[in-house]
Amino acid sequence: MTRRTLLATSMAAAAQAQTPAARVQKIVRFDRGGRVAYGILSNDGTSIAPIVGTDIFKPNLATNRMFLPTSSVKLLYPIVPPKVVAVGRNYKSHAGADVPPKPELFFKPTTCLQHPGDPILVPSDAKNVHFEGELVVVIGKKLKGASKAEAADGIFGVTCGNDVSERDWQGGKDKDMQWWRAKGADTFGPMGPSIVTGLDYSNLMLTTRVNGKVMQQQSTKDLIFDCATCVSFISKYVTLEQGDVIFTGTPGTTSAMKPGDNVEVEIEGIGVLKNPVKAA
Repeated sequence: MTRRTLLATSMAAAAQAQTPAARVQKIVRFDRGGRVAYGILSNDGTSIAPIVGTDIFKPNLATNRMFLPTSSVKLLYPIVPPKVVAVGRNYKSHAGADVPPKPELFFKPTTCLQHPGDPILVPSDAKNVHFEGELVVVIGKKLKGASKAEAADGIFGVTCGNDVSERDWQGGKDKDMQWWRAKGADTFGPMGPSIVTGLDYSNLMLTTRVNGKVMQQQSTKDLIFDCATCVSFISKYVTLEQGDVIFTGTPGTTSAMKPGDNVEVEIEGIGVLKNPVKAA
């Protein structure tokens, strides 16, 4: 092997070590003794390396070279978004024969968000509250009129979400003009536990369990409108800002939850979002 060939081989090996797969990171937001900070979760999930500052969108996050046991902090939903957008009927298994010709969208208020481990609170007059396990994308930069390629480049990372929905308020006899309470009531948007960057989210298995029983299970490859298409379409009409989150739709069928239930949304490569259900 010539010196030039050896040099080329070494450079190729170095480049391979820097592939996106090597830069997969799990970013968490946490509370420790009343102080909120961001950190990078270890591969085994047992420790957190706090990052310097609060800007998680920097290309190279610096840590302060200390590690905290995950058990010593309270994990929070991983970002405080300027707005929350959600996509409805985005799997054929959920939409049935009524497949929409374009992404169907609605807003959820930021006040609906709930932390991992904290309860989904069922209002006293709610009778038909369903789970909806979903992949959630986090926007990394301002997008307006973005092409699909620009939209894909503007997705910072992904996390797990539960688009909790009161079906009677959504479409039953007690329905409202908008889904402001059906999908926007307090705690109706659990999200977390981490934002994962550098992950190929186009074919991840999504599983929702209630009390340990699998209720939903499907790959994100089956989305009718993939993440970039949804982001591009939204940005045509509504400017997306850094930190915005988009719930991308739920697969299969859903059913009512009751106080005392425990709901888990697990997405391959991201983690498990766990929330108990309690009466408000």
